[in-house]
Amino acid sequence: MNAETVKQENQEDLAKKEGQEEAVEKNTTEATAQEKSDSKQKEAEQGSAAVSNLRVLENIEVKLTVEVGNTEIKIKDLLRLNEGSVVELERLAGEPLDILANGTKIAKGEVVMVGEKFGIRFTEVADPEEMVQNL
Repeated sequence: MNAETVKQENQEDLAKKEGQEEAVEKNTTEATAQEKSDSKQKEAEQGSAAVSNLRVLENIEVKLTVEVGNTEIKIKDLLRLNEGSVVELERLAGEPLDILANGTKIAKGEVVMVGEKFGIRFTEVADPEEMVQNL
């Protein structure tokens, strides 16, 4: 073999390798695009399933409670309570009140009057993900 033949064969080998690399790159790009498409489709399906699940839950009743404060006392002190007794709570005056749904803290708020009844105005709402973690 002469030097020119070897050079030509090397160029042919190089061209083949470049063609193979391009094919691999093309296949990788197509696979990535397909994975993204599949991922988006799965997310859409999960999103519609989540909306459907929420619709099922919409009519379930929960008990909403507003906690003014709390404290711990001994039973002997509890038995001594009567009309006019005052029990100090572990919450400062003016501090937002805890709002609970079935015992799980979901927000903070303040007491308002709604006609002749008490109401609660939400001032802070807990992050839904945080609420789920606390369950």
